Amino acid sequence: MNSRRFKLMSIAQSRGFDVLGTFLPENIFYLTNFWGEAIAICDCDKTKLIVPKLEASRAERDSDDCEIISSERGSPLIKTFAENIRRQKICVDYVDNPSQAAVFKRAGSRFIVDADILYQGRMIKDQAEISALSKGAKILDDLYGFVSTEIRKGQTEEALQAKIVFEAMQMGAKAVYTRSTLNPIIIAGGPNAAFPHSQVSTRKFVDGDLVVVDLTFRFFYYVVDATRTFALGKVKSEEREAYEIVRSSQQHGIKSIREGVTCEQVDYKCRQLINNHGYGEEFIHSTGHGIGLEVHEPPWLRNTNQQILRKNMVVTVEPGIYRSGKFGIRIEDSIIVNRGKPQVLTTFTKDLLVL
Repeated sequence: MNSRRFKLMSIAQSRGFDVLGTFLPENIFYLTNFWGEAIAICDCDKTKLIVPKLEASRAERDSDDCEIISSERGSPLIKTFAENIRRQKICVDYVDNPSQAAVFKRAGSRFIVDADILYQGRMIKDQAEISALSKGAKILDDLYGFVSTEIRKGQTEEALQAKIVFEAMQMGAKAVYTRSTLNPIIIAGGPNAAFPHSQVSTRKFVDGDLVVVDLTFRFFYYVVDATRTFALGKVKSEEREAYEIVRSSQQHGIKSIREGVTCEQVDYKCRQLINNHGYGEEFIHSTGHGIGLEVHEPPWLRNTNQQILRKNMVVTVEPGIYRSGKFGIRIEDSIIVNRGKPQVLTTFTKDLLVL
């Protein structure tokens, strides 16, 4: 934990801040190894973890390299935080409401709300994080093996989701939700697959469906993300052609990943091949994103991002083709950036499995 604090404070001090304050659970965990209701403060000397009394004993058990401060929930927690940042210039990752900002000002601190410092630090994974992501990826590969035996005609998307989530939990996974989704994973068959973020429905799989299965689970606190597209019964020539284009596009994108390449360049490699085959208008999202403690975090692999990839960033590469009202195809893997050849964490086959 100390090495993470040193890394973050180096970034913070270069931007003129004395202290970092975190309210978001992902950032609190990154600094303290504790996931729960809390506020973390770090400076060059130490990390303090302010928790409500009901979380104090768990924080003592789970946290690492930090001082535990117990307080009451709600506004007393904020006041305790303010008492520990008097007369300092602080960057916080989140302010819930104007009353919080007023408390900071009364404490005489100079503060700005900006999560970028935390993200800049979190983008470069340490060995413990890489180990967690690698172990999670192996479990996710096993889960895709399970999926390939469970998809069948007449089954609903919801029924398949229930089986996958149960099996994933048996394997040690935790579900990942975002505000824009109702389900932890994406299962989309036939025309539903033409929506990149399709919501799982009661639609039954039928002969000829392409089924997009996008699995995003948290293992050992860290999120691993991959997508495979399966076929049921006879595959139309148009669909098979589109599948091979997506697979080739992803291969081109993955091969381009290395330290020193820009995010825009990776997006271009994927997008160029799909464009050249006439499907450019049907590749309707960016090529990928960073993963870690969140399912979507920097860096963003898109055509307007000049950010340079660095060793031990972990990103997804996930091109797709979406033909409205007909089918959708996406192939996605989680990948570690190296100085040379990238390390693809998720390795379940990308051959089109016809089930």
